[in-house]
Amino acid sequence: MKKFLFPVLFISTYAFAQIPAGYYDGTSGLSGYALKSKVHDIISEKNINRHYGDLTNYYNQTDLDKYYDHGATNTTILLDMYSEIPTGPDAYEYTTANIIGSAGAEGLGWNREHMMPQSTFYSNYPMYSDLFYVVPTDARINQLRSNYPYGIVGSTIYYTFTNSSRIGNCAIPGMTYTGRVYEPINEFKGDVARSLLYFAVRYEGKLGSFNFNNNTNPASDTNPLDGTEERAFDPAYIAMLLQWHTQDPVSQKEIDRNNAVYNLQRNRNPFIDNPSWVNAIWGQTPDTVAPQTPANLTVTQNSAYFSSLSWTPSTSTDVIGYKIYQNGTLVGATKNTTFSVDHLMPSTTYTFTVKAYDNGYLLSSDSNVASTTTLASDIYAKDLFVSKYLEGTSNNKALEITNKTGHPVNLSDYRLSIQFPSGTNYYFPDPYELEGIVQNNETFVVLNPDANFSCYTINQAKFVTAAPQMTYSGSQYLELRYKSTTVDAIGVSSTNNSSVLGNVSLYRKSTVNQPTTTFNLGEWDSYASNYCQNLGTLATSDVILTQNNEFKIYPNPVNDNIFVNGKTDTIKKAQILDFSGKVISTEQNPFKNKKNISVQNLTTGSYLLKLDDKVYQFIKR
Repeated sequence: MKKFLFPVLFISTYAFAQIPAGYYDGTSGLSGYALKSKVHDIISEKNINRHYGDLTNYYNQTDLDKYYDHGATNTTILLDMYSEIPTGPDAYEYTTANIIGSAGAEGLGWNREHMMPQSTFYSNYPMYSDLFYVVPTDARINQLRSNYPYGIVGSTIYYTFTNSSRIGNCAIPGMTYTGRVYEPINEFKGDVARSLLYFAVRYEGKLGSFNFNNNTNPASDTNPLDGTEERAFDPAYIAMLLQWHTQDPVSQKEIDRNNAVYNLQRNRNPFIDNPSWVNAIWGQTPDTVAPQTPANLTVTQNSAYFSSLSWTPSTSTDVIGYKIYQNGTLVGATKNTTFSVDHLMPSTTYTFTVKAYDNGYLLSSDSNVASTTTLASDIYAKDLFVSKYLEGTSNNKALEITNKTGHPVNLSDYRLSIQFPSGTNYYFPDPYELEGIVQNNETFVVLNPDANFSCYTINQAKFVTAAPQMTYSGSQYLELRYKSTTVDAIGVSSTNNSSVLGNVSLYRKSTVNQPTTTFNLGEWDSYASNYCQNLGTLATSDVILTQNNEFKIYPNPVNDNIFVNGKTDTIKKAQILDFSGKVISTEQNPFKNKKNISVQNLTTGSYLLKLDDKVYQFIKR
């Protein structure tokens, strides 16, 4: 019988009681895609990404049926949304021991179902093992659902399952797609909608690189993603998800699962915590007027491998971003009015234009053209590089990656790859994708979640993952990739590297500032296994210290952002002054949510950074 499932009207106080204090700071007053982007930043930071093979055991914490036929808290029965019968006894039941690979009929066993099909993201981590949409379901129904989207079934029905969920032709109003869809029972339609909307928020910034409906044959294209980062789904599909979200409010089961997954992954489904955000984000009505054109596009910094651009924003109030074109080809998008186009060739002429786009995805006309010829050479690294490699005992695995390119780098197209032996051959499993922005002269660490270093914790790492790339034993070849191109290599491909990479901490020498596709042990200093001093920090030559060493500021000279290391949470006010003592800018509680002070609007020259009563000198390039 159905137990303990309460609609959202009755659980809001309970739900909010489970949210860590301050978790959603910064969302007040936001709506639309600005709210979505802010929530993305919150739920994407400091995640713990688990290994796909470990999910089976985690379901005993996240997916036990304490709500329907098994109200007892000590049940071992899994809750399967594809077979659960809320109004009576289930036709069959599973524990985690009943996992199987495939099945020829219902009721033979269960396996892991990607509610957002894994073909969407090519089975890459961290998407591959995200517990918020990888759930236990009957193996046969999982197989038959295949890569079909969830949807509303029309008059042609191919399968009806024991709990009355079904597969049939698509009848979603307004959808061009006419292929098969899987329609869950009403009891779980809201659960499905909130899981898919979580996916759209969590992986904003990557959605355009996923497998999506590109309209080449929309009648047969099974993926309802539309390639946009903000809206994410086809408008007709969004309308269906909003309808399902409304008709099936948040349940106690979802609240409990949200808290359990948070304990494992350290992030939350925002639409279980704040159901009203669904309509606040996707309920807007776009206008039909194209936005005004951005103006005054200029090249603010020219180098051998990148060019930094700046422009005056569009005057239209509904603009949500800008698209950047290099020689007429789209190369990036941003919500800001600055952008660094990277991976350019030295001594080459390029032209750039920018277009604004609004929340209806209408484009402005082109801005003015900005042209530049890149330098023949410069002082910067041509790309990111691995600066530390730690292969310690047990799960003590860590990689440090450094940006000395001279500009901020978007990590969305970067990934870590590892090579494993298979008999006499070698293969690359699906990679681990990075995300977010890394500033110039900034380092970050990728860490195994079960690492236990004496001088570095998982709370300090930017990325924490048990993906295959962070399970190396010292014999495997590792590489940092940009898209499909090798950027930096650790070890030698198709070789056992244990004599070089096993039981050792390798630190890139301070004289090495460029990545290389050919590993050279002479570029590294070697330390004992588990050595981790200064992991995640720049070399001393890159940091300016004050006399009392309380804070470290870097880089110096600076381009766009100056970073501060130390106990910055105690700083109440940061000011930038010129040498006459004139205050140029002031920030209250400047490091509440960040570690940097923007100086991109300063003209070239020398300045003072005042942090409460301490003053530091720096040079703006």
